[in-house]
Amino acid sequence: MPKQLNRLPANALTKKLAPGRHADGGNLYLVVSPDGAKKWIFLYRTGNGRQREMGLGSARDVPLARAREKAATARALLADGRDPIEVRRAEESVPTFGEAAEALIKSMRPSWKNEKHAAQWYMTLLGRDAEGNPSEFDYCKVVRDSRVDKVETDHVLQILRPIWQAKPDTASRLRGRIERVLDAARAQGHRKGENPARWRGHLDLILPGRSKTNRGHFPAMPYTLVPAFVHHLRQNITMSNLALEFAILSAGRSTEVREMLWTEVDRVNAVWTVPPERMKEGREHRVPLCARAIEILELASRIAGKRQSAFVFPGAKPGRPLSDMSLTQALRRAKQKEATVHGFRSSFRDWAGDETDFAREVAEAALSHLVGDDSERAYRRGDALKKRRALMDAWAVYVGSHTPPHISSEDIQLAA
Repeated sequence: MPKQLNRLPANALTKKLAPGRHADGGNLYLVVSPDGAKKWIFLYRTGNGRQREMGLGSARDVPLARAREKAATARALLADGRDPIEVRRAEESVPTFGEAAEALIKSMRPSWKNEKHAAQWYMTLLGRDAEGNPSEFDYCKVVRDSRVDKVETDHVLQILRPIWQAKPDTASRLRGRIERVLDAARAQGHRKGENPARWRGHLDLILPGRSKTNRGHFPAMPYTLVPAFVHHLRQNITMSNLALEFAILSAGRSTEVREMLWTEVDRVNAVWTVPPERMKEGREHRVPLCARAIEILELASRIAGKRQSAFVFPGAKPGRPLSDMSLTQALRRAKQKEATVHGFRSSFRDWAGDETDFAREVAEAALSHLVGDDSERAYRRGDALKKRRALMDAWAVYVGSHTPPHISSEDIQLAA
């Protein structure tokens, strides 16, 4: 390598220079084309004597000082026995955190029991669902466009700290998913060193343990306010409002309701049967439907009109159900900033415990919760459908205790 460095004058980029190569020393050259355009190149020979030329960018975009920095980095790689061009190619092949996360989700998806797992990974890691609909919470925004090998502990803490105390369950699952993405990236040669999202021996030394946090639940609307809220929903007949009211009346989860299929509904016997693959617990769940729930199904069918599909509550995209955010947005439009869709399950449970004499087991069964140990459940083979129907009918009466407005055919056409 030439001994003299920094041979070009400070005004080299503005000075008129003859076409050709102009050496700055240390293998760095400013190349001037016949039309006056200037670019930087780094000329070097590999260990086998092969000469290579690496472009460092246009002089318009790369100032003299930056070009010298790039050349110094390339010389350091050569001194370490590494080819600068090959190193750059390897770095350019490293995916972003978002790309790595999406690739992992796609590879794992076939092994998951239902689409809910994929939806949760998409929402928490990518800030959207599989179709691109945005999530209300964009936890990993700070790293999503960063190269996966550049994600460090400080980035992980920026993501986790705002929710570590407020949403401990979500934060814990999110940390595990980030760790999984980074481990997969390391296995593919895109990262080196320790995983910055690792808990034991790393983040547990920085963040308080789960036992020291308030585990909390989904924010729930007090059941005393639910009748007035449902009355408000019924003022505006839309697909999302109908789906949200159906979720309230059935005490169902958002995903179960949004992805509900017509083939799951027995309107003659007023029963909705959710198959095991769509249930969190992985077992079939029968839901007795009150008269208003059946009415909602009829209204949903009429609103869908030409958009009629296999889904009871179809979304805007053909062949897709309502998006994950649709029910939450219905809440927000009603000025309910704190309550959550899932929280209505708690509202129902609190009402059943405080205001009725129904057995605890019946209320828990309505939520598809397991009660008792394995031995006790072995002797309780039924699902108490008859008792649960009485409970859900009583809940519907309570929820509808505010007289709903008359629904005309004009309302349906306007909403459609």
